[in-house]
Amino acid sequence: MTIEFKSYKSVKDLPKESWNVLVSGDIFLQTRYLEAASKALPKTISMCYVGVFKNNQLVGVAIIQRVQLYLSDMFRHDESTKLKDFLRNQLSKVLKGNILVVGNLTHTGQHGIYFNQNEITYTQFLEVLFEAVEKLQKEIKLEFNKTIRLILFKDYFEKGLIHSEKDIFKTHKFHKLLVQPNMMMNIKDTWLTEQDYVGNMTTKYRARYKRARKKSKEIVVRELNLTELINASKTLYSLYKNVSDNAAFNTFVLPENHFWSLKEGLRDDFKVFGYFLDNELIGFYSLILNNEDLETYFLGYDSEHQYSNQLYLNMLYDMAAYAINHRFETVVYARTAMEIKSSIGAKPETMFMYLKYTNKLVNAILKQIFRLMNPSQDWEERHPFKKEEPNKT
Repeated sequence: MTIEFKSYKSVKDLPKESWNVLVSGDIFLQTRYLEAASKALPKTISMCYVGVFKNNQLVGVAIIQRVQLYLSDMFRHDESTKLKDFLRNQLSKVLKGNILVVGNLTHTGQHGIYFNQNEITYTQFLEVLFEAVEKLQKEIKLEFNKTIRLILFKDYFEKGLIHSEKDIFKTHKFHKLLVQPNMMMNIKDTWLTEQDYVGNMTTKYRARYKRARKKSKEIVVRELNLTELINASKTLYSLYKNVSDNAAFNTFVLPENHFWSLKEGLRDDFKVFGYFLDNELIGFYSLILNNEDLETYFLGYDSEHQYSNQLYLNMLYDMAAYAINHRFETVVYARTAMEIKSSIGAKPETMFMYLKYTNKLVNAILKQIFRLMNPSQDWEERHPFKKEEPNKT
């Protein structure tokens, strides 16, 4: 039995037919997404695609991103004390530079690896993947004279089978680290309409829903087609940047063509909804339709209209309504803004990642560094739904 890998620098070189059959359950691994995303990547991210073969048959795939981290991208908005700001900047100097991400840095969730467990074991797949990562490190050093400083396997749920492979990660000197949860909402079978969802709420949260909807009554929401996305690209980018620049920590900046490029490639599986006030585009949100999962994507809004029209909260409600009306099983709200997302019904799902710093000394204290770079956020989980009555016998 021969297990080997092939690495590819371009989507056009992939064995598309066998690749897409293998990864049919995840749009983020399919070539139509990879091709669209490759045309709209942040300038600091480049791609490598890995195919794992058993006796010349494709049995596994991996997506690896080479990311160039810069201080100007990492900390764009911070109101911390001078001392904390100094410490975090010193730590960010350790982490800045070239890193490899096994997965997709631009989206929350495990969208980086897949293999046929009937053909190879997790251990066999990971061993070959470590070989591919090592080869890529050498190629980057040879071609660009850049040293990879950090290797990251990102976003695995707590019950993921990958955690049973702790010995192989330990052998390769990787640390398992807890990261911020993925906020997800399961759509109940009884929610046939948006009003069924609202009716399941307690009095307090129904009132909150009604207040938010009332504040947005002058807003017109409609889906934007490809031509409209191209024509509105500058406005969309400005709205996206307004939100992105106010995040405390970032690892990339999307390019201006990002949204229409994804629309061009994914067509009906990528949705962008614009929020208009007096015919002016003041906000938007985007969705990726991933089989049974509705994946929320990037959004943006004009801060001047955010509070008065409750734009963000109404977007969260609209995402839930879309999932209900189109019979999705789950809404993936991703991380950030956990408390407000929990207030509309999303639940936190614990996630982990595996990291390794290529400098042995730094790697030895990487957990401590990461805790300072990624502090736990204090937030109160909300419970908007009525408690279900036990079945009577």
